[in-house]
Amino acid sequence: MLRVTLALALILSLAACGSRLNPFNWFGGDREERIVAREVVETTPGDQRQLVAEVVDLAVDPTPQGAIVRAMGRPPVQGFWEAELVEVERTEGAIVYEFRVFPPLSQTREGTPQSREVVVAANLSNFDLSGIRTVTVIGAQNRRTVSRR
Repeated sequence: MLRVTLALALILSLAACGSRLNPFNWFGGDREERIVAREVVETTPGDQRQLVAEVVDLAVDPTPQGAIVRAMGRPPVQGFWEAELVEVERTEGAIVYEFRVFPPLSQTREGTPQSREVVVAANLSNFDLSGIRTVTVIGAQNRRTVSRR
């Protein structure tokens, strides 16, 4: 009887791995959309940061208190600093961030793509996540979106 119970518990737990009940499956892989560079409008008064050139990765990692939105951007040269995900829109079911960063203070080398990568994150509580189905991060040349499964 114990073997049957253990086998049944194992089968049910494996079946839940791909379901919406598993919090680690809340957000799937990101998808990219290329956009045309546009005039950057200041969303926060006094914020002189510009959009990162390209958003290369986006993930939403669940935590017990909510989730962490983590994005990696690649500016054109090394030396960009003070990066932040700035929330620009929150609608029914979606939240949109801009990946903003200050340019270098002096001329810098281009370097390898890996040496230019900038990682930034934002914390969302369970309250903030209620009703959110998609998270989008916008850069100057593209945008990435992840959706709940």
